[in-house]
Amino acid sequence: MHKPLSILQKLEHPLFDKYNIDVRVKRDDMLHNIISGNKWRKLKYNLEYLSKHNYVGALTFGGSYSNHIHAFAYACHQQNIPCIGIIRGEAHYASNFTLRWAQHWGMQCHFVDRKTYRRRFEPSYLDELNQLYPNHFIIPEGGSNSFAIPGVAEVLTELNDQAEFDTLITPVGSGGTLAGLISGDSVANNTQHKILGIAVLKQGEYLVEEVKQLLPHEAKQHNNWQLLTQFHRGGYGKFNSDDAKRIIAFNQQTGVCFEPIYSGKMILALLDLITQGYFKPKERIVLLHTGGLQGLGGMIEQGRLDAKDWPTLPSLSDE
Repeated sequence: MHKPLSILQKLEHPLFDKYNIDVRVKRDDMLHNIISGNKWRKLKYNLEYLSKHNYVGALTFGGSYSNHIHAFAYACHQQNIPCIGIIRGEAHYASNFTLRWAQHWGMQCHFVDRKTYRRRFEPSYLDELNQLYPNHFIIPEGGSNSFAIPGVAEVLTELNDQAEFDTLITPVGSGGTLAGLISGDSVANNTQHKILGIAVLKQGEYLVEEVKQLLPHEAKQHNNWQLLTQFHRGGYGKFNSDDAKRIIAFNQQTGVCFEPIYSGKMILALLDLITQGYFKPKERIVLLHTGGLQGLGGMIEQGRLDAKDWPTLPSLSDE
């Protein structure tokens, strides 16, 4: 038996009763009040590798409200690792909710325009960064690399000791979490669960190949997974007032906080799929809560959300 790092919580909702399905949530949002959810899982072995080698610091990429940037800055602060963030956007974003904290924890923010940011996977650009920041360990956007996969895979090890289930659902941004879950399922089970990813960005079909590229060899035969790309709600970071109201209502009914960029889109997809008859009666579903609640701070700051609707916003202090 493996001691789970996060609890598995049953969710009560009228729709679940009506369609006779069992829904639980893996509360990875509770792993840590700052490095929560998939960021904790992805960074675990990245930082372990970094600490065992002679790097002078670490560098990564993200948008101006990035969950990854926020978590990465704090994790490096905790381990006294100098860190640099290549940030998509203008320098005036430095004063926003997310980047104020990142800089408070010691991150050096280097702002680039969208054209430059699109080069973040190009070897020539990475060579330029290596010249600019010698001997820095570079972690991709979202933390999705080969070191992230075993960290996320441990979710399956824990789940197999917590409950029997049929389907595991996760929001998908960069593909690393979905790849990690597929990898964990292929290793941990003789009978594969269905792994379902909900793309949170528009035209996310390309993520299928991203996921396949991230899968270790032994997981490439896992064929019981799917990426659904029609539930992006207009694109990355986009949602309308009705979407927000539905998520708020679900939060109030279940007592669990989901935010509109990642986990909330998973919830809306779940509710839509249920009413469309996607799931079988008595199907046992597990939702992976990937954290990201710090993003609420930025959306409230921007006036996109009202603070009174999000009373379960966690403390984001240094404690």
